[in-house]
Amino acid sequence: MRYFLDISYVGTRYAGWQVQNKTPHVTTIQQVLSKALSTILRCETECFASGRTDAGVHATHQIVQFDTTHPIQLHRWVIKLNSLLPHDIVANTIQVVKSDASARFDAESRTYLYKISTERNPFLVERALFVYKSINIHLMNEATKILFQHEDFQAFSKVHTDVNHFICHIKKAEWTHEDNLLYFTIQANRFLRGMVRTIVGTLLDVGSGKTSLTEFEKIILQRDRKKAGHAVSPSGLYLTNVEYPPNIYL
Repeated sequence: MRYFLDISYVGTRYAGWQVQNKTPHVTTIQQVLSKALSTILRCETECFASGRTDAGVHATHQIVQFDTTHPIQLHRWVIKLNSLLPHDIVANTIQVVKSDASARFDAESRTYLYKISTERNPFLVERALFVYKSINIHLMNEATKILFQHEDFQAFSKVHTDVNHFICHIKKAEWTHEDNLLYFTIQANRFLRGMVRTIVGTLLDVGSGKTSLTEFEKIILQRDRKKAGHAVSPSGLYLTNVEYPPNIYL
């Protein structure tokens, strides 16, 4: 049987999701979860996620697939799995899916949240980006509207990345605020490596007056990573949702 496991994690202590074969001494989410699954299922068990979050990035809802021939009592099994996981990785729910379902390729959309604090807060260390300068959220929301007019986001992608194309269909992008916190929510069918963090960095340049709306669109059209803003810290980034077609669940 194939299962989709919904997990949450704080990425601060980890070198991202994916096992690093070139640097085996580092610890990743995939490595820790595979070990726990192998222990509870009593056989070597691989797991694959909807997407590979970078080092330091968090997730409130990451979807992971794995296969097993062992029967699973869903609720009790999740409790048992959590007893084997460290405090900063939690299994939320588990569902049976079709045998050919893919956590990565069947995902219809993914949603990320980026969190910014405009005042120093010890409870947000490694959980949000601290920005001390004045930010014009109205201008940044005007810039997000430009994102919907484009599909090629090579300008916001890490260079030398192994992808066939840079086309992404953005479904939602907006800034909101509450007290001293700013939130950027973005939803798309797929994301390029480093895309969300670079978009946020470039939008902050708009919000601080460094980059105009016309220049922001020009950056997208030029498709040159060097023209975009810097990638902001991974500490403020959260994968918050992954959506699938209902017919993949059993």
